[in-house]
Amino acid sequence: MPSLKLAWGMRIEVINVCGANATGSSKRRTRFSMNSFTVRNKPTWDELEALVTKGRKSLRRMTPQELGRLDQLYRRTTTHLAQVATRSSDRRLHSYLNSLTAAAHSLIYLPPRKPVFSGLGFLLREGIARTFARNWKAHAISAGLFLFGAIIAYIAAYTDPLAAYALWPSDMAGERQPGSTPEQLLEALRSGRDQAGGEKFLFAAFLFANNLRVGVLAAAAGMLAGVPTVFLMIFNGMVLGVFVALHHRAGIYSEVWAWLLPHGVTEIGAIILCGGIGLMFGMAVLAPGDRSRTESLRAVGREAGIVALGAAIMLVAAAVIESYLRQSHLSTRARLIFAAGTALFWALFWWHGAYRERLARSTTTDSLLAGPSSS
Repeated sequence: MPSLKLAWGMRIEVINVCGANATGSSKRRTRFSMNSFTVRNKPTWDELEALVTKGRKSLRRMTPQELGRLDQLYRRTTTHLAQVATRSSDRRLHSYLNSLTAAAHSLIYLPPRKPVFSGLGFLLREGIARTFARNWKAHAISAGLFLFGAIIAYIAAYTDPLAAYALWPSDMAGERQPGSTPEQLLEALRSGRDQAGGEKFLFAAFLFANNLRVGVLAAAAGMLAGVPTVFLMIFNGMVLGVFVALHHRAGIYSEVWAWLLPHGVTEIGAIILCGGIGLMFGMAVLAPGDRSRTESLRAVGREAGIVALGAAIMLVAAAVIESYLRQSHLSTRARLIFAAGTALFWALFWWHGAYRERLARSTTTDSLLAGPSSS
């Protein structure tokens, strides 16, 4: 007896009603012969089954011609299924055709299965940067507040040593203090370069935890109408400004930037992102618009979560750079080159996200303006 085999291993047998199993002419279908119907259409079903099998393995590897053929055979087989359902009592053939068309339908109309980490890959590739682009104003304000604090503190500490004492945090003890000699400052900059790998790893973990605390505080404080976030960003900028001013007053220029920038480009960028998140929350509280504050915070929270993921990744990278590259014997020139490369990488990363977001918006706008196409 002829046999059909599905890709998932099911076999059915088509009974020849014109053979030995036919008991008489009363059971013979005058308008619908199962024997000729099966013989005539079996090649179509076999071809469709082969395409379904290939599509289940990898739909992306199918050529446009194969995809078109899959759709064509699917439509033809659905017609066969309707004919069997209305004109035949062969349940096994009906079940086979029903399973075959359902499998083909899932390949043609249902969204393809995505790998578990495909969403994460999209976020790392452009999702984080696009979310940043959608909320660029909040992050620009955060950067402006940070720079404002840094510039004001630098000018004050550079021109007035008493101002440096007043602005420098009291918990930052050690040799790097206002009034330190150039030798003391250089010794502090060059310390830790002979640490073992285990010590550097622990130092990286400590730096990440400390920077994460600062970032989370700047982001979460935005719930209080964004006011604490504003002061935190200005304060963090002031600490940087005083730090640079202390070294510049001692005549240390290139080496302090070579110490600061390799990890600072990434670390300061992450802190600015966290400040932007806080300002996003603050705007959701102060100006929720037509929505309630709860709805506004919920909407901002989705965007903030994506940006926070990017900030966390940057903080991890900054901690690794700070503990391993900064605590190394690389020359000042090599450190500055690395810092320039880091700055270029992040600039291209954010620019790419802004470009993709603008392109997506432009495509959506064009589709809306075009309206439904007339048939």
